[in-house]
Amino acid sequence: MRLDKLLANMGFGSRKEVKKLLKEGAIKVNGVPVKDAKQHVEPSQEEVTVYDDKIEYKEFIYLLMNKPQGVISATEDTMHETVVDLLELDDAVFNPFPVGRLDKDTEGLLLLTNDGQLSHHLLAPKKHVPKKYYATIQGIVTEEDIVAFRNGVTLDDGYHTKPGELTILQSGEQSEIELIITEGKFHQVKRMFESVDKKVIFLKRLEMGPLGLGDLEVGEYRELTDEEVEMLKNYKV
Repeated sequence: MRLDKLLANMGFGSRKEVKKLLKEGAIKVNGVPVKDAKQHVEPSQEEVTVYDDKIEYKEFIYLLMNKPQGVISATEDTMHETVVDLLELDDAVFNPFPVGRLDKDTEGLLLLTNDGQLSHHLLAPKKHVPKKYYATIQGIVTEEDIVAFRNGVTLDDGYHTKPGELTILQSGEQSEIELIITEGKFHQVKRMFESVDKKVIFLKRLEMGPLGLGDLEVGEYRELTDEEVEMLKNYKV
């Protein structure tokens, strides 16, 4: 990897700013000052320092976020705040993207990474990765709804969903439920309840595959542990 690209990716400014550091002699490779921005380095085998501080290089980043309402699952948008806008610069420089999406008015668990292979692994329809949601529903959710969801329901466009596991936490004019589904169709949870004449008024994703939100507050995020990353890569339903 070119030295200027490595340092730019690690948050040391633009390539122009990195060249300034090089001219100042601030950057060393294996203890030797380097001034050629085009020099290739192997970050896993060579020691790169900036003002004698060692650069800890990593190729991929894996973040677990508790997405707030009002923020869109995108990397950039001219009208709305995105999940990437919530990241610290040290994390944003890796150019992570959301794995799947949560609607603007839905909060909860969202993974962000720059590892395209892992993203594909988790989103591929044949993987059937389960996602658990908590929702507040306008209307009385019944045992008949549980059976309907278990058999799959037909959405407004004629699509018949895969089975969903519906659990009633509290039934009333405003019911509270948990729902596990293995798909991610557009507005799927909301449309599933619309198919049984009910309306979702609050929705939060609690789990995706083997990961849960834990004690993450809304708007917070953290980096996954090495163990969690391996668990995701090897995850099978």
